[in-house]
Formats: sequence, structure tokens, C-alpha cells
Amino acid sequence: MDESTKTWLITGASRGIGRELTEQLLARGHRVVATLRRPEQLDDLAAQHGDRLLRHRLDVTDTGRLSEVVDAAWAEAGRVDVVVSNAGFGVMGAAEDLTDDQVQRSIDTNLTAAIQLARRVVPHLREQGGGTLVQMSSMGGHLTFPGFGIYHATKWGIEGYLEALAAEVAPFGVRTVLVEPGMVRTSFYDAAERVAPSAPYVGGPADTAPPPVEQMPASQSGVAHATIEAALADDPPLRLLVNSDAYELVTGAVRDRLAGFETRREAAYAADAEV
Repeated sequence: MDESTKTWLITGASRGIGRELTEQLLARGHRVVATLRRPEQLDDLAAQHGDRLLRHRLDVTDTGRLSEVVDAAWAEAGRVDVVVSNAGFGVMGAAEDLTDDQVQRSIDTNLTAAIQLARRVVPHLREQGGGTLVQMSSMGGHLTFPGFGIYHATKWGIEGYLEALAAEVAPFGVRTVLVEPGMVRTSFYDAAERVAPSAPYVGGPADTAPPPVEQMPASQSGVAHATIEAALADDPPLRLLVNSDAYELVTGAVRDRLAGFETRREAAYAADAEV
């Protein structure tokens, strides 16, 4: 994909990587359709960039409204070249300690909404002859940390969904990219909900907190830049590990998983049906 002006649709554009993507794209001359719960949070960018920034109020868990916004984006722009599914939030705490509401909201926001967005943009991308769907995922889609179980459940889920979808839509010229950052210096951690450990978990593996944001290795500007470059590539990668901790931890986890499988090869083959 060349660097001429493109139109991008970005969910969760109010803060963090979504806001950074919006800023960088507008600075590069692109047009952005930004969705967020409070469109006024982008008033400063609207004043600076005028009609190259289109805004829509959206809670991504409202599937009916999601459909309306997607259709409106194509009606307004005529064509959307790249869709970035970015909206999400985190809940930190032992799996047992989370409330039913926290479990459901995590799944609804991080997984179900991403699936429903993909289902609604793919027909538009197919009908216009192609485009790119970028899903913001995480190194947490390949490995786990105690206290982040429900977050991992949503990221492992969307990884599987996007990988299957990629094969289905490739014949139509639609490409998908899973962006998998490590720990990023972003407001994500400030906005995340933290659940105090109940008595059995105090002092245990789940009774931990992430390191201070200033000690995290990745900048949100770096993640946004890498995401843009991948989306504009002629042959974008299915998965994009971003920053050093993501690369080291994910490749190590995959090697360890493979080594574990290989120790059980004989047992696996033993379960085959007899010829």
C-alpha cells in the first residue's frame, strides 16, 4: 500500500495508542474516522486538522450502534483503507476474585466487540476490492501472567479468531494484522481496574502489580509508528511483535511450549486409532 492519503477507521481513539495513532496519521496527511465514547476529547485535533478528522460517539459493546457507525464511516468517506480495532480495557486480579460483571465486560469489550467490528467491516472491505484490518492485541495473546487471566482469555481468543479470518478474507484482497506489543508506557494501566486479593491470594502470584509505567520498555509513539508502517506495507505481517520484551518473552514462551509438546510425542501418537 503506498503512502498517499488513506482513510483510517480507529476505535478507542480517546487515549493511549488509539489517540497516538490518530495524531500520527493526521500529521502524515491521512484522514481518520475516530470512534470514542466522548468525541469532545478530540476537539483539539479537530480544530487543527479540520475535515480530515471525522468523529463518532461509540461504545463498542453496543452492537447496533457499531453497525451504524461502520456504515456511516463508509458513507462519509466513500472508502476506508485501514480499520484499526483498538478499543479495550484491563482488569487485574486473581481470577476467582473478579466479579461476574468484570468478567462479562472484559469479554464484551476486548473480544466480542472486536469480533463484531470485524464482521461488519469485512463486507465493506471486500466490496471495495481490499483493505487492511488491524487488531491491537498483546504479547498476552501468547503467554500469561498471574492476575491477568480474563485479559489473557480475550487476547488468546481474538488471536485465534483473526488467524482464521485472515485465511477466509485473503482471496478478496483483505489483509489482517495482529499487533502484539509488550508493556507500553501508556494510560492503559491507569485506566485498568484493580481487584484487591481475597485472603487466600494475599502474597501469592496474583498479588502483584505491573512495574511503574516509566520502567516499561515501549513508548506508545513507537508502537503507533510500527503499526502504521505494518498496515501500509504491500504484504503486511499476520502478527507484529512490538518492542523488545514482547519479542523475547513470546519467542521464549513458544519455544518452551514446543519443547513440552515434544516430550509427549510418543503419548500423542499412542492415541491414534489402529489401522
